[in-house]
Amino acid sequence: MENVILTGFMGCGKSSTGIKLSYRMKMPLLDTDKMIEKKQRCTISELFETQGEEAFRNLETECIRQILKERGNYVISVGGGLPVREENRKVLKELGMVVYLRIRPETVYNRLKDDTTRPLLQTESPLEKIRELMELRSGFYEEGADLIIDADDMESEEVLSEIVKGYKKRQTALHKKQKEKKKRKLLVINGPNINFLGIREKSVYGTEDYQYLLNMIAKKGEETDCRIEVFQSNHEGAIIDRIQKAYFDGTEGIVINPGAFTHYSYAIRDALASIALPKVEIHISDITKREEFRKISVTKEVCDTQIYGQGLKGYLMAIDYIFSVFSNKC
Repeated sequence: MENVILTGFMGCGKSSTGIKLSYRMKMPLLDTDKMIEKKQRCTISELFETQGEEAFRNLETECIRQILKERGNYVISVGGGLPVREENRKVLKELGMVVYLRIRPETVYNRLKDDTTRPLLQTESPLEKIRELMELRSGFYEEGADLIIDADDMESEEVLSEIVKGYKKRQTALHKKQKEKKKRKLLVINGPNINFLGIREKSVYGTEDYQYLLNMIAKKGEETDCRIEVFQSNHEGAIIDRIQKAYFDGTEGIVINPGAFTHYSYAIRDALASIALPKVEIHISDITKREEFRKISVTKEVCDTQIYGQGLKGYLMAIDYIFSVFSNKC
């Protein structure tokens, strides 16, 4: 679970919404203004008067950083000016789902025109001050928000429902992302002419087309709860680039059918040698019973094993082999 952070201009309903949302979601409520007042033993107005706005903003930053360290699950209502600082917006993103309660300047004025506790509104033209501040801050609110709710004409229950709905949707997406992240990630690389399965030399490579192979590998991924990417190129450089990318993208094992590059591409061989992952070289046909040049593999020595002559089933055998390597390491 994540925290829910309520942001928005003064008078947007963060405090009242926070209380109701706390009950609805059964999460404790934190109000940064109240936390600062308690710690400093004075009101926000007094802080502004005695220490100035900059000092107060520093206290806000200190407050949310402390909440971040606690790693709890809260509904958090923050002061209207807190998201203006870039470092604060970053901390709020780390804390959880940021909800921006957006309202019009006229709504703020009508709600706060008789409120004498707002330091920034103690002016001869409070509505103009509100418009000026909202114009300055609205971009920061929107930039830092995961969910924006236009709350002017909404009942409190509608606002709560929108937040809860957005939160559930976000948690579902995060759970799915975390689950995907936990899955093993394998890469299958196919070299030149493999995309011509079902067209080229059917007596050697069979009648099933390339899409059949893709479907078969995808099904294997589902059965093993593994993410398997299939990459195919007829270009040596593109294959080298993809092998190198595997070093950085979390790939945990490589199955490669280099095609004709098997017999002479020292560049692909060197790329494979540079990555310390389980690697299997695969060939659909039995290369030991074909032309002499096909019996030569410059990539074999930098792979863990070589599988050939098993048809398309050899890809599944290669994937199983990599899983056996994982098991032996556990």
